Amino acid sequence: MFLAGPPGHTLLRLPRLPLLLLLVQAVGRGLGRASPAGGPLDDVVIERYHIPMACPREVQIGDYVRYHYNGTFEDGKKFDSSYDRSALVAIVVGVGRLITGMDRGLMGMCVNERRRLIVPPHLGYGSIGVAGLIPPDATLYFDVGLLGMCPGERRKIIIPPFLAYGEKGYGTVIPPQASLVFHVLLVDVHNPKDTVQLQTLELPPGCVRRAVAGDFMRYHYNGSLMDGTLFDSSHSRNHTYNTYIGQGYIIPGMDQGLQGACMGERRRITIPPHLAYGENGTGDKIPGSAVLIFDVYIIDFHNPADPVEIKTLSRPSEACNDTTKPGDFIRYHYNCSLMNGTRLFSSHDHGGPQEATLGANKVIEGLDKGLQGMCVGERRQLVVPPHLAHGENGARGVPGSAVLLFEVELVSREDGLPTGYLFVWHEDPPANLFEDMDLNKNGEVPPEEFSTYIKTQVDDGKGRLMPGQDPEKTIGDMFQNQDRNQDGKITAEELKLKSDEDQERIHEEL
Repeated sequence: MFLAGPPGHTLLRLPRLPLLLLLVQAVGRGLGRASPAGGPLDDVVIERYHIPMACPREVQIGDYVRYHYNGTFEDGKKFDSSYDRSALVAIVVGVGRLITGMDRGLMGMCVNERRRLIVPPHLGYGSIGVAGLIPPDATLYFDVGLLGMCPGERRKIIIPPFLAYGEKGYGTVIPPQASLVFHVLLVDVHNPKDTVQLQTLELPPGCVRRAVAGDFMRYHYNGSLMDGTLFDSSHSRNHTYNTYIGQGYIIPGMDQGLQGACMGERRRITIPPHLAYGENGTGDKIPGSAVLIFDVYIIDFHNPADPVEIKTLSRPSEACNDTTKPGDFIRYHYNCSLMNGTRLFSSHDHGGPQEATLGANKVIEGLDKGLQGMCVGERRQLVVPPHLAHGENGARGVPGSAVLLFEVELVSREDGLPTGYLFVWHEDPPANLFEDMDLNKNGEVPPEEFSTYIKTQVDDGKGRLMPGQDPEKTIGDMFQNQDRNQDGKITAEELKLKSDEDQERIHEEL
């Protein structure tokens, strides 16, 4: 019934087992809310009186649907019913093959939903009607039930001979006048116009950046067919899947579905076959024309151009005039983890703060940058992309291409020394340095005299040693540098300031 021409009992011939049905949650729509008693209707009135609990897909223009209906006038008199003929209507909607009111009334419907439709004359059979059946200018009332299977549903279908192979049968396989019994499992359904469907399962708070095309992403996933059959999982390999997104390295549906995600987000991506592996499928686990469902967990992502992200967590209450800079010797506490919260390292495990000289390549580049410009007592959160951390190969305990999250607290800061210096004077050095250093005035300075003299200068605030190193070792290295002939003592000819040595080297090069 409800073909665009006059109604009758001749239905379009049905394809055998038309199981491409439509499922999705319809958003309730009521069109033209006036009643016939209150004046003419402008549009179809829709009353949804049974809506299924799950409905992942709505009827759209061009969909092939099957439904039952009862058609009555305003006084309740029935003019047609598919139930009376025990035959479903099976037809493509939205393309003019039904009266306009029915085409509109089926839009957005769910499988197994029931609706009551009121169709005004201009959307039905108009001022002409149908001779002997529907009078002119008749308002039509329909009770409609959209039928179909859900993915994962099992049915036993018994088909009588006249709807199967009839009196001829089929070769030697199906005898004449055979009733056929099918046990059917509906694996999936789709429409060639379907796009990727996204469902956020868990969204972490504080998402400040979403993935875009060109980002390199690490994620875990479970991949299944629409009936729940698992075909692959990164969890089973205990290794994330790592790839650039939006650049064609993965199937188009996944390429689309991963964009816009946050770190730590869990989302479900439903991909129709034309955006997955198409009609042929792949391997022995993904059949042809399969709809794929991926439950993904985004571990992290970055762009090769990303800098270190720095967020100040707290600052000391007192004024801070001196902040860290390259060359400074610092002590700091830190906690290091992956972006999903997996703990990697912590200075608190070693009973004391970490020590480093900034700009001396003693720590990864991103951490070095993130520790600069800090006040003593300040706390920061640093997000370090892999190209400023341990790169594609990772390190012991750190996966390849991992984005690292640091929480750091600066404990102390000391001005560093210029490159190549072990000791610097705060003022000009003594005019007669060797005479001052030669404590017993015997014309030579042994290690004991040298060490005593340097320590006295440090204690008196006249100079300082390179920070972050054992003072005895530093002083020993200084002595070895000055003992040119390595005879265990320094003479006046051997003693030279490093600044003088640097000048002599420049003169020689010129």
